[in-house]
Amino acid sequence: VHRDRKGQLHGQRYPVRMYASFFGLTQPPFSIAPDPRYLFMSERHREALAHLLYGVKGGGGFVLLTGEIGAGKTTVCRCFLAQVPPLTHVAYIFNPKLTVRELLQTICEEFHLPDIAPAVVHEGVKENVDRLNAHLLRSHAEGHTNILIIDEAQNLSLEVLEQLRLLTNLETNERKLLQ
Repeated sequence: VHRDRKGQLHGQRYPVRMYASFFGLTQPPFSIAPDPRYLFMSERHREALAHLLYGVKGGGGFVLLTGEIGAGKTTVCRCFLAQVPPLTHVAYIFNPKLTVRELLQTICEEFHLPDIAPAVVHEGVKENVDRLNAHLLRSHAEGHTNILIIDEAQNLSLEVLEQLRLLTNLETNERKLLQ
């Protein structure tokens, strides 16, 4: 960063202003943030988004989205979030490096479930699974859908993966309560 003869600062932000003014951009270009407004919907991206939307409407359990690093998985998920059907509650886990207890607590927080007594939280996972199940049943009765998205799920521990599998047992005769 340096000052010109008029005392104005130049440096890292100067090229951004130059690109913005030259191309008539309203926002700085070249951000690495996964902004779905700038997602180029290639055939694979359209297919991935359609797969996620079909998974929600179908009422099944897991939907897996895989791809190389930088392929746009997170951006597709954010694009999906902008298109979730009405009456859909979403819990989005950004940090998969959690214990089973932390995962369940985070899911409950993401669904905005009321806190339980601190003494009960430390006893184990049962209380969080019970209150999550009660929420899911209540939501289902009201015609709502509940979605859990875990970004970077390849980093989940085996214990957490097993707990997620067990959460798919929360169901009615017709559909899974958590997708």
